[in-house]
Amino acid sequence: MKPILFNTDMVRAILEVRKTVTRRVVKPQLEGRPIPMTKDSCWPGYFSIEGTEKVVRLPYQPGDILWVRETWAKKPFGAGYIYPTEVPGAGQKWRPSIHMPRDAARIFLRVTGVRIDRLQEITEEEATAEGCRKWFEGSALEVPARSYFCNLWDSTIKPKDRPTYGWEANPWVWVIEFERISREAAGL
Repeated sequence: MKPILFNTDMVRAILEVRKTVTRRVVKPQLEGRPIPMTKDSCWPGYFSIEGTEKVVRLPYQPGDILWVRETWAKKPFGAGYIYPTEVPGAGQKWRPSIHMPRDAARIFLRVTGVRIDRLQEITEEEATAEGCRKWFEGSALEVPARSYFCNLWDSTIKPKDRPTYGWEANPWVWVIEFERISREAAGL
């Protein structure tokens, strides 16, 4: 079982079953095109890099269980935890997701697929599966979910890293598809 970080908006999208996929930067970036290795190869579940002898291991395999790290706080005067999606603006001293212990996790995901793409290859349908919504849907000012995703992506990248990992850089990314599962199904 491995942790995965999500911000509060994306946690909300997971809880609302609007988010079933996430993209994460491939680090370091690849210098050639990745080619999936078959189950009959010497490195099943890896990607070979065209024109090189390098192979890249997927960060997760289908079937892996992930626990979501999100912003959290201990309940006042009691055992347990609370989350901004449950009590927004409650005046809590929220703790950052990176410091969340596994026993505070309430969201568990099962990886259903992993692939590599260029960031800008995302389609409108895939942006919707990322939890992004159209802005001003149905109006003359409608903005596609893909544009929302572009802005969301850049908001998660440090300004100094945008030349390498931002939308305009079009980096290689892991596309991780998942389904939400219960704590019991996660084995806890």
